[in-house]
Amino acid sequence: MARVFNFSAGPAVLPEPVLQRAAEEMLEWHGSGMSVMEMSHRGKQFVEIASRAEQTLRDLLQVPDNYRVLFLQGGASGMFAAAPLNLLRGGRVADYVNTGAWSKKAIAEAKKYCDVNVAAASPEGRLTIPPQAEWKLSEQPAYLHYTPNETISGVEFHWVPQVDVPLVVDMSSTILSRPINVADYGMIYAGAQKNIGPAGITVVIVRDDLLGDAMPQTPAVWDFKAQADADSMLNTPPTYAWYIAGLVFEWIREHGGLTAMGERNRRKADTLYQAIDQSDFYRNPVDPDCRSWMNVPFILADSELDKTFLAEATEAGLQTLAGHRSVGGMRASLYNAMPQEGVDALVSFMQDFARRHG
Repeated sequence: MARVFNFSAGPAVLPEPVLQRAAEEMLEWHGSGMSVMEMSHRGKQFVEIASRAEQTLRDLLQVPDNYRVLFLQGGASGMFAAAPLNLLRGGRVADYVNTGAWSKKAIAEAKKYCDVNVAAASPEGRLTIPPQAEWKLSEQPAYLHYTPNETISGVEFHWVPQVDVPLVVDMSSTILSRPINVADYGMIYAGAQKNIGPAGITVVIVRDDLLGDAMPQTPAVWDFKAQADADSMLNTPPTYAWYIAGLVFEWIREHGGLTAMGERNRRKADTLYQAIDQSDFYRNPVDPDCRSWMNVPFILADSELDKTFLAEATEAGLQTLAGHRSVGGMRASLYNAMPQEGVDALVSFMQDFARRHG
């Protein structure tokens, strides 16, 4: 078996030790006589798996006691609706910051439930983040929503907005990549398929005082108070994805926790950006002050070579480097499970390709 270096933006590479352990436990989990996929979500064995996963995540992120951790379904796209449904709390206006494709999707969904004030937007044609001094905030918004990392365009906040209302953030592509202060936020949500585990489960971390006033039309499975009261088991959760997420959390802890992840991820990103910046053959289109650690887009000097680059990269064991279909070019996603060796191999290939085709 030869595993490739998988630079997919999601579903993304998982730690090999996690996959190996899951394979070992596939048919029978810890003397239970059954696979995790076959367990009742209300049975003793799975309740143990679920509670251990939650506690490990709480420990990694140092989640304060006045926050609930939920394991839900629907992905981040589902949370685009669940956020206003739960957090408007009688209000009519929410502020949003538009820095890319996922911000736009969140805004479009929120408009179904409230008046959206776009407090700031990246200028047309520029991949950047407007300084907060230029934002036009509402007088009494229920919350401010922003996307700390735009997976498609590679635009990332390296600072936390300072506002007097709850911050709601889509951390799908940055959660667990470095330490954060959970108390800075009212609600954090993240699809699993980047740094948490396989697609199918969504982590929501929400402050207690924001629970309990969902709109009447809120689906029960997305009512945060109802799910919190039911320990995320109001209905049958995606049990196997929850189990794998727990193994990933343990892997992160065993490898030094979020401080170590942050150091590794910064080093990987620096390696790739340095190679791009030192070359006339490649270019990163994002303003340097808001470049993403997780998703690095780059453009070849001659776009006619894109297909050749991808074909040769695939042959070299460097896969899923095509940029999102909406923007083209290339994109390398450097999530926690991508080793430094994979980034080094990509840089070596890029340098060789430039020598041969430049």
